[in-house]
Amino acid sequence: MSSHPVPPTSGAEGSDGLTAAVRVALATVLDPEIRRPITELGMVRSVEVDGTRVRVGIDLTTPGCPLKETLTRDVTAAAAAVDGVTDVVVTLGVMSADQRAALRTLLRGTDAEPVIPFAQPTSLTKVFAIASGKGGVGKSSVTANLAVAMAADGLRVGVVDADIYGFSIPRMLGVTRQPTRVDDMLLPPLAHGVKVVSIGMFVPPGQPVVWRGPMLHRALQQFLADVFWGDLDVLLLDLPPGTGDIAISVAQLLPGSEIVVVTTPQVAAAEVAERAGSVAVQTRQHVVGVVENMSWLPQPDGSRLELFGSGGGQRVAENLSQLTGGDVPLLGQVPLDVRLREAGDGGTPVVLAEPDSPAAQVLRDVATALAGRRRGLAGRSLGLTPAGR
Repeated sequence: MSSHPVPPTSGAEGSDGLTAAVRVALATVLDPEIRRPITELGMVRSVEVDGTRVRVGIDLTTPGCPLKETLTRDVTAAAAAVDGVTDVVVTLGVMSADQRAALRTLLRGTDAEPVIPFAQPTSLTKVFAIASGKGGVGKSSVTANLAVAMAADGLRVGVVDADIYGFSIPRMLGVTRQPTRVDDMLLPPLAHGVKVVSIGMFVPPGQPVVWRGPMLHRALQQFLADVFWGDLDVLLLDLPPGTGDIAISVAQLLPGSEIVVVTTPQVAAAEVAERAGSVAVQTRQHVVGVVENMSWLPQPDGSRLELFGSGGGQRVAENLSQLTGGDVPLLGQVPLDVRLREAGDGGTPVVLAEPDSPAAQVLRDVATALAGRRRGLAGRSLGLTPAGR
Protein backbone atom coordinates (compact mmCIF):
# COMPACT_ATOMS: atom_id res chain seq x y z
CA MET A 1 0.00 0.00 0.00
CA SER A 2 1.17 3.52 -0.69
CA SER A 3 2.39 5.80 2.08
CA HIS A 4 4.41 8.96 2.64
CA PRO A 5 7.80 7.96 4.07
CA VAL A 6 8.72 9.79 7.25
CA PRO A 7 12.25 9.45 8.58
CA PRO A 8 12.40 8.33 12.21
CA THR A 9 12.86 11.31 14.49
CA SER A 10 12.76 11.81 18.20
CA GLY A 11 10.65 14.18 20.24
CA ALA A 12 7.15 15.55 19.88
CA GLU A 13 7.78 16.82 16.34
CA GLY A 14 8.87 13.38 15.17
CA SER A 15 5.94 11.73 16.91
CA ASP A 16 3.48 14.15 15.28
CA GLY A 17 5.06 13.56 11.87
CA LEU A 18 4.87 9.80 12.26
CA THR A 19 1.24 10.01 13.42
CA ALA A 20 0.35 12.08 10.38
CA ALA A 21 2.15 9.65 8.06
CA VAL A 22 0.30 6.68 9.56
CA ARG A 23 -3.05 8.42 9.11
CA VAL A 24 -2.18 9.06 5.46
CA ALA A 25 -1.34 5.37 5.07
CA LEU A 26 -4.62 4.34 6.72
CA ALA A 27 -6.50 6.35 4.09
CA THR A 28 -5.45 3.64 1.61
CA VAL A 29 -7.23 0.94 3.61
CA LEU A 30 -10.74 0.16 2.29
CA ASP A 31 -13.49 -1.30 4.39
CA PRO A 32 -13.91 -4.82 2.93
CA GLU A 33 -17.70 -4.48 2.65
CA ILE A 34 -18.31 -0.81 1.91
CA ARG A 35 -15.19 -0.46 -0.31
CA ARG A 36 -14.41 3.06 0.88
CA PRO A 37 -11.46 4.34 2.97
CA ILE A 38 -11.80 3.63 6.69
CA THR A 39 -10.66 7.18 7.43
CA GLU A 40 -13.57 8.53 5.38
CA LEU A 41 -16.03 6.25 7.20
CA GLY A 42 -14.95 7.45 10.66
CA MET A 43 -13.61 4.03 11.65
CA VAL A 44 -10.16 5.22 12.80
CA ARG A 45 -10.66 6.01 16.47
CA SER A 46 -7.04 6.82 17.34
CA VAL A 47 -3.39 6.65 16.25
CA GLU A 48 -0.85 6.63 19.08
CA VAL A 49 2.91 6.61 18.54
CA ASP A 50 5.41 5.43 21.12
CA GLY A 51 8.87 5.65 19.59
CA THR A 52 8.70 3.31 16.60
CA ARG A 53 5.64 1.47 17.87
CA VAL A 54 2.18 2.46 16.63
CA ARG A 55 -1.15 1.58 18.21
CA VAL A 56 -4.17 2.03 15.94
CA GLY A 57 -7.72 2.04 17.34
CA ILE A 58 -10.41 0.91 14.88
CA ASP A 59 -14.16 1.08 15.48
CA LEU A 60 -16.07 -1.71 13.72
CA THR A 61 -19.56 -1.12 12.38
CA THR A 62 -20.91 -4.05 14.44
CA PRO A 63 -19.48 -6.23 17.25
CA GLY A 64 -19.67 -9.37 15.12
CA CYS A 65 -18.13 -7.86 11.99
CA PRO A 66 -17.35 -10.95 9.85
CA LEU A 67 -14.36 -9.34 8.17
CA LYS A 68 -12.56 -7.94 11.22
CA GLU A 69 -9.55 -10.19 10.59
CA THR A 70 -9.24 -8.85 7.05
CA LEU A 71 -9.52 -5.30 8.35
CA THR A 72 -6.91 -5.92 11.07
CA ARG A 73 -4.51 -7.40 8.53
CA ASP A 74 -4.93 -4.50 6.08
CA VAL A 75 -4.53 -1.83 8.78
CA THR A 76 -1.41 -3.55 10.14
CA ALA A 77 0.15 -3.79 6.67
CA ALA A 78 -0.58 -0.15 5.84
CA ALA A 79 0.84 1.22 9.10
CA ALA A 80 3.88 -1.09 9.02
CA ALA A 81 4.79 0.20 5.54
CA VAL A 82 5.44 3.70 6.93
CA ASP A 83 9.13 4.56 7.41
CA GLY A 84 10.02 4.63 11.09
CA VAL A 85 7.37 2.10 12.19
CA THR A 86 8.70 -1.20 13.49
CA ASP A 87 5.69 -2.52 15.39
CA VAL A 88 1.92 -2.14 14.89
CA VAL A 89 -0.82 -3.02 17.37
CA VAL A 90 -4.47 -2.83 16.24
CA THR A 91 -7.18 -2.57 18.91
CA LEU A 92 -10.77 -3.10 17.84
CA GLY A 93 -13.81 -1.36 19.27
CA VAL A 94 -17.40 -0.87 18.12
CA MET A 95 -19.11 2.24 16.78
CA SER A 96 -21.55 4.02 19.08
CA ALA A 97 -25.16 4.58 18.05
CA ASP A 98 -24.28 8.15 17.03
CA GLN A 99 -21.36 6.95 14.93
CA ARG A 100 -23.54 4.38 13.16
CA ALA A 101 -26.19 7.03 12.50
CA ALA A 102 -23.52 9.32 11.02
CA LEU A 103 -22.24 6.44 8.89
CA ARG A 104 -25.73 5.69 7.52
CA THR A 105 -26.21 9.36 6.67
CA LEU A 106 -22.79 9.47 4.98
CA LEU A 107 -23.47 6.41 2.86
CA ARG A 108 -27.04 7.27 1.91
CA GLY A 109 -26.35 10.98 1.51
CA THR A 110 -29.37 11.76 3.69
CA ASP A 111 -30.90 10.91 7.04
CA ALA A 112 -34.33 10.50 5.45
CA GLU A 113 -36.06 7.14 5.01
CA PRO A 114 -34.25 4.86 2.56
CA VAL A 115 -35.35 4.88 -1.07
CA ILE A 116 -34.56 2.60 -3.98
CA PRO A 117 -31.54 4.31 -5.59
CA PHE A 118 -31.96 2.52 -8.94
CA ALA A 119 -35.47 3.95 -9.35
CA GLN A 120 -34.31 7.56 -9.04
CA PRO A 121 -34.20 9.74 -12.19
CA THR A 122 -30.50 10.46 -11.60
CA SER A 123 -29.48 6.79 -11.42
CA LEU A 124 -26.92 5.67 -14.01
CA THR A 125 -27.11 1.99 -13.04
CA LYS A 126 -28.18 -0.43 -15.76
CA VAL A 127 -30.75 -2.85 -14.31
CA PHE A 128 -31.35 -6.21 -15.99
CA ALA A 129 -33.99 -8.67 -14.80
CA ILE A 130 -33.06 -12.20 -15.87
CA ALA A 131 -36.32 -14.04 -16.54
CA SER A 132 -37.52 -17.40 -17.78
CA GLY A 133 -40.86 -19.00 -18.51
CA LYS A 134 -40.12 -22.19 -16.61
CA GLY A 135 -37.62 -23.52 -14.12
CA GLY A 136 -34.63 -25.67 -14.93
CA VAL A 137 -33.38 -23.68 -17.93
CA GLY A 138 -30.27 -22.37 -16.16
CA LYS A 139 -31.44 -18.83 -15.47
CA SER A 140 -29.58 -18.52 -12.16
CA SER A 141 -26.41 -19.97 -13.66
CA VAL A 142 -26.60 -17.41 -16.47
CA THR A 143 -27.16 -14.61 -13.92
CA ALA A 144 -24.18 -15.62 -11.76
CA ASN A 145 -21.83 -15.92 -14.72
CA LEU A 146 -22.91 -12.63 -16.28
CA ALA A 147 -22.36 -10.83 -12.96
CA VAL A 148 -18.88 -12.27 -12.42
CA ALA A 149 -17.86 -11.65 -16.04
CA MET A 150 -18.89 -7.99 -15.77
CA ALA A 151 -17.04 -7.58 -12.46
CA ALA A 152 -13.93 -9.15 -14.01
CA ASP A 153 -14.08 -6.43 -16.66
CA GLY A 154 -13.87 -3.79 -13.93
CA LEU A 155 -17.57 -2.94 -13.54
CA ARG A 156 -19.26 -2.46 -10.17
CA VAL A 157 -21.92 -5.15 -10.10
CA GLY A 158 -24.70 -6.18 -7.73
CA VAL A 159 -27.02 -9.20 -7.79
CA VAL A 160 -30.41 -9.49 -6.14
CA ASP A 161 -31.57 -13.09 -5.85
CA ALA A 162 -35.25 -12.34 -6.36
CA ASP A 163 -36.16 -16.02 -6.67
CA ILE A 164 -37.47 -16.11 -3.11
CA TYR A 165 -38.77 -19.68 -3.21
CA GLY A 166 -35.99 -21.22 -5.29
CA PHE A 167 -32.92 -19.18 -4.29
CA SER A 168 -29.60 -20.56 -5.53
CA ILE A 169 -27.36 -17.53 -6.13
CA PRO A 170 -25.51 -17.79 -2.77
CA ARG A 171 -24.26 -21.29 -3.59
CA MET A 172 -23.38 -20.41 -7.18
CA LEU A 173 -21.31 -17.42 -6.03
CA GLY A 174 -19.86 -19.15 -2.97
CA VAL A 175 -21.48 -16.83 -0.41
CA THR A 176 -21.83 -18.42 3.02
CA ARG A 177 -22.54 -15.50 5.35
CA GLN A 178 -25.27 -12.97 6.01
CA PRO A 179 -25.05 -9.26 5.17
CA THR A 180 -23.65 -7.13 7.99
CA ARG A 181 -26.39 -5.11 9.67
CA VAL A 182 -25.77 -1.47 10.63
CA ASP A 183 -29.05 -0.72 12.41
CA ASP A 184 -31.62 -0.70 9.59
CA MET A 185 -29.02 -0.82 6.79
CA LEU A 186 -27.51 -4.01 5.35
CA LEU A 187 -24.02 -4.27 3.87
CA PRO A 188 -24.07 -7.02 1.21
CA PRO A 189 -21.36 -9.69 1.08
CA LEU A 190 -18.85 -9.47 -1.77
CA ALA A 191 -18.18 -12.56 -3.89
CA HIS A 192 -15.79 -12.54 -6.88
CA GLY A 193 -16.11 -8.74 -6.92
CA VAL A 194 -19.94 -8.88 -6.94
CA LYS A 195 -22.23 -7.55 -4.19
CA VAL A 196 -24.92 -10.13 -3.42
CA VAL A 197 -28.12 -10.36 -1.40
CA SER A 198 -30.55 -13.27 -1.18
CA ILE A 199 -33.25 -14.52 1.13
CA GLY A 200 -31.11 -17.66 1.27
CA MET A 201 -28.68 -15.75 3.50
CA PHE A 202 -31.36 -15.48 6.20
CA VAL A 203 -33.05 -18.89 6.01
CA PRO A 204 -31.71 -21.98 7.86
CA PRO A 205 -30.59 -24.78 5.50
CA GLY A 206 -33.46 -26.91 4.26
CA GLN A 207 -36.17 -24.54 5.49
CA PRO A 208 -38.68 -23.44 2.82
CA VAL A 209 -39.96 -19.88 2.42
CA VAL A 210 -43.76 -19.91 2.65
CA TRP A 211 -44.88 -16.38 1.79
CA ARG A 212 -47.71 -14.81 -0.15
CA GLY A 213 -47.61 -11.91 -2.60
CA PRO A 214 -47.40 -8.88 -0.25
CA MET A 215 -44.51 -10.42 1.70
CA LEU A 216 -42.63 -11.17 -1.52
CA HIS A 217 -43.05 -7.55 -2.61
CA ARG A 218 -41.83 -6.26 0.76
CA ALA A 219 -38.79 -8.54 0.70
CA LEU A 220 -37.79 -7.31 -2.76
CA GLN A 221 -38.34 -3.71 -1.68
CA GLN A 222 -36.05 -4.20 1.32
CA PHE A 223 -33.35 -5.82 -0.81
CA LEU A 224 -33.38 -2.76 -3.06
CA ALA A 225 -33.78 0.04 -0.50
CA ASP A 226 -32.34 -1.19 2.81
CA VAL A 227 -29.15 -2.68 1.34
CA PHE A 228 -26.26 -0.28 0.80
CA TRP A 229 -25.28 -1.02 -2.80
CA GLY A 230 -23.05 1.98 -3.38
CA ASP A 231 -22.50 3.25 -6.91
CA LEU A 232 -23.20 0.28 -9.19
CA ASP A 233 -22.67 0.15 -12.93
CA VAL A 234 -24.96 -2.87 -13.30
CA LEU A 235 -27.61 -4.52 -11.12
CA LEU A 236 -28.83 -7.99 -12.08
CA LEU A 237 -32.00 -9.54 -10.67
CA ASP A 238 -32.43 -13.30 -10.81
CA LEU A 239 -36.21 -13.60 -11.15
CA PRO A 240 -38.29 -16.66 -10.32
CA PRO A 241 -39.62 -18.53 -13.35
CA GLY A 242 -42.97 -17.48 -14.76
CA THR A 243 -45.01 -14.29 -14.66
CA GLY A 244 -46.02 -14.02 -11.01
CA ASP A 245 -45.83 -11.50 -8.19
CA ILE A 246 -42.09 -10.80 -8.29
CA ALA A 247 -42.09 -9.98 -12.02
CA ILE A 248 -44.87 -7.45 -11.41
CA SER A 249 -43.11 -6.02 -8.33
CA VAL A 250 -39.88 -5.52 -10.29
CA ALA A 251 -41.77 -3.52 -12.91
CA GLN A 252 -43.35 -1.37 -10.19
CA LEU A 253 -40.23 -0.84 -8.08
CA LEU A 254 -37.74 -0.57 -10.96
CA PRO A 255 -39.59 0.92 -13.95
CA GLY A 256 -36.29 1.43 -15.79
CA SER A 257 -35.31 -2.26 -15.60
CA GLU A 258 -34.88 -4.25 -18.79
CA ILE A 259 -35.57 -7.95 -19.33
CA VAL A 260 -33.26 -10.72 -20.51
CA VAL A 261 -35.14 -13.95 -21.31
CA VAL A 262 -33.41 -17.30 -20.81
CA THR A 263 -34.72 -20.38 -22.63
CA THR A 264 -33.58 -23.73 -23.99
CA PRO A 265 -33.83 -24.86 -27.63
CA GLN A 266 -36.84 -27.07 -26.82
CA VAL A 267 -40.08 -25.88 -28.47
CA ALA A 268 -42.16 -26.38 -25.31
CA ALA A 269 -39.68 -24.34 -23.23
CA ALA A 270 -39.53 -21.64 -25.90
CA GLU A 271 -43.31 -21.22 -25.92
CA VAL A 272 -43.34 -20.71 -22.15
CA ALA A 273 -40.37 -18.32 -22.34
CA GLU A 274 -42.29 -16.09 -24.75
CA ARG A 275 -44.92 -15.55 -22.06
CA ALA A 276 -42.25 -14.34 -19.63
CA GLY A 277 -41.01 -11.86 -22.22
CA SER A 278 -44.50 -10.76 -23.22
CA VAL A 279 -45.10 -9.46 -19.68
CA ALA A 280 -42.94 -6.52 -20.79
CA VAL A 281 -45.74 -5.32 -23.05
CA GLN A 282 -48.06 -4.94 -20.08
CA THR A 283 -45.43 -3.55 -17.70
CA ARG A 284 -43.87 -1.27 -20.37
CA GLN A 285 -40.42 -2.72 -19.89
CA HIS A 286 -37.91 -3.30 -22.65
CA VAL A 287 -36.78 -6.81 -23.59
CA VAL A 288 -33.03 -6.61 -24.19
CA GLY A 289 -32.59 -10.02 -25.74
CA VAL A 290 -32.71 -13.78 -25.40
CA VAL A 291 -30.08 -16.22 -24.14
CA GLU A 292 -30.46 -19.83 -25.28
CA ASN A 293 -28.97 -22.22 -22.73
CA MET A 294 -28.14 -25.94 -23.19
CA SER A 295 -28.00 -25.36 -26.93
CA TRP A 296 -25.98 -28.47 -27.86
CA LEU A 297 -23.46 -30.94 -26.54
CA PRO A 298 -20.08 -30.66 -28.34
CA GLN A 299 -18.83 -34.04 -29.58
CA PRO A 300 -15.20 -35.27 -29.72
CA ASP A 301 -15.28 -35.11 -33.55
CA GLY A 302 -16.34 -31.45 -33.47
CA SER A 303 -20.00 -32.08 -34.29
CA ARG A 304 -22.93 -30.96 -32.14
CA LEU A 305 -25.48 -33.22 -30.47
CA GLU A 306 -28.69 -31.19 -30.08
CA LEU A 307 -30.22 -32.99 -27.10
CA PHE A 308 -33.09 -30.52 -26.69
CA GLY A 309 -33.75 -29.76 -30.34
CA SER A 310 -32.82 -26.50 -31.99
CA GLY A 311 -34.14 -23.07 -32.83
CA GLY A 312 -35.96 -22.29 -29.58
CA GLY A 313 -33.92 -19.23 -28.74
CA GLN A 314 -34.19 -17.74 -32.22
CA ARG A 315 -37.92 -18.39 -32.24
CA VAL A 316 -38.39 -16.59 -28.92
CA ALA A 317 -36.30 -13.65 -30.15
CA GLU A 318 -38.28 -13.32 -33.38
CA ASN A 319 -41.69 -13.64 -31.71
CA LEU A 320 -40.82 -11.15 -28.97
CA SER A 321 -39.54 -8.71 -31.61
CA GLN A 322 -42.94 -8.93 -33.30
CA LEU A 323 -44.86 -8.71 -30.06
CA THR A 324 -42.97 -5.74 -28.61
CA GLY A 325 -42.41 -3.92 -31.88
CA GLY A 326 -38.67 -3.67 -31.20
CA ASP A 327 -35.49 -5.54 -31.97
CA VAL A 328 -35.06 -8.45 -29.56
CA PRO A 329 -31.84 -10.23 -30.57
CA LEU A 330 -30.60 -13.70 -29.69
CA LEU A 331 -27.68 -12.64 -27.49
CA GLY A 332 -25.94 -16.00 -27.32
CA GLN A 333 -26.25 -19.78 -27.38
CA VAL A 334 -24.59 -21.48 -24.41
CA PRO A 335 -23.55 -25.09 -25.08
CA LEU A 336 -24.01 -27.89 -22.57
CA ASP A 337 -20.87 -28.28 -20.49
CA VAL A 338 -20.44 -30.31 -17.32
CA ARG A 339 -17.89 -27.72 -16.18
CA LEU A 340 -20.63 -25.09 -16.12
CA ARG A 341 -22.60 -27.17 -13.62
CA GLU A 342 -19.55 -28.14 -11.56
CA ALA A 343 -18.36 -24.53 -11.31
CA GLY A 344 -21.79 -23.39 -10.14
CA ASP A 345 -21.97 -26.09 -7.49
CA GLY A 346 -18.46 -25.17 -6.34
CA GLY A 347 -19.22 -21.46 -5.92
CA THR A 348 -16.87 -20.21 -8.66
CA PRO A 349 -18.76 -19.53 -11.92
CA VAL A 350 -17.35 -21.08 -15.08
CA VAL A 351 -16.26 -17.72 -16.54
CA LEU A 352 -13.63 -17.71 -13.77
CA ALA A 353 -13.12 -21.43 -13.16
CA GLU A 354 -12.80 -22.44 -16.84
CA PRO A 355 -12.48 -19.17 -18.79
CA ASP A 356 -11.45 -20.88 -22.04
CA SER A 357 -14.41 -23.28 -22.13
CA PRO A 358 -16.99 -22.69 -24.93
CA ALA A 359 -19.75 -21.94 -22.39
CA ALA A 360 -17.60 -19.34 -20.61
CA GLN A 361 -16.71 -17.62 -23.87
CA VAL A 362 -20.37 -17.26 -24.90
CA LEU A 363 -21.38 -15.97 -21.46
CA ARG A 364 -18.56 -13.41 -21.49
CA ASP A 365 -19.72 -12.19 -24.91
CA VAL A 366 -23.28 -11.78 -23.61
CA ALA A 367 -21.98 -9.91 -20.56
CA THR A 368 -19.98 -7.56 -22.78
CA ALA A 369 -23.01 -6.88 -24.97
CA LEU A 370 -25.23 -6.07 -21.99
CA ALA A 371 -22.62 -3.94 -20.24
CA GLY A 372 -22.16 -1.89 -23.41
CA ARG A 373 -25.82 -0.92 -23.62
CA ARG A 374 -26.94 2.56 -22.68
CA ARG A 375 -29.20 2.84 -19.65
CA GLY A 376 -32.87 3.07 -20.67
CA LEU A 377 -34.72 6.40 -20.48
CA ALA A 378 -37.65 5.04 -18.46
CA GLY A 379 -38.00 6.94 -15.21
CA ARG A 380 -35.18 9.36 -16.00
CA SER A 381 -35.31 13.12 -16.08
CA LEU A 382 -34.58 14.34 -19.60
CA GLY A 383 -33.83 17.90 -18.48
CA LEU A 384 -36.38 19.37 -20.90
CA THR A 385 -38.50 22.42 -20.26
CA PRO A 386 -41.85 22.90 -22.05
CA ALA A 387 -41.87 25.75 -24.56
CA GLY A 388 -43.15 29.08 -23.25
CA ARG A 389 -41.85 28.60 -19.72
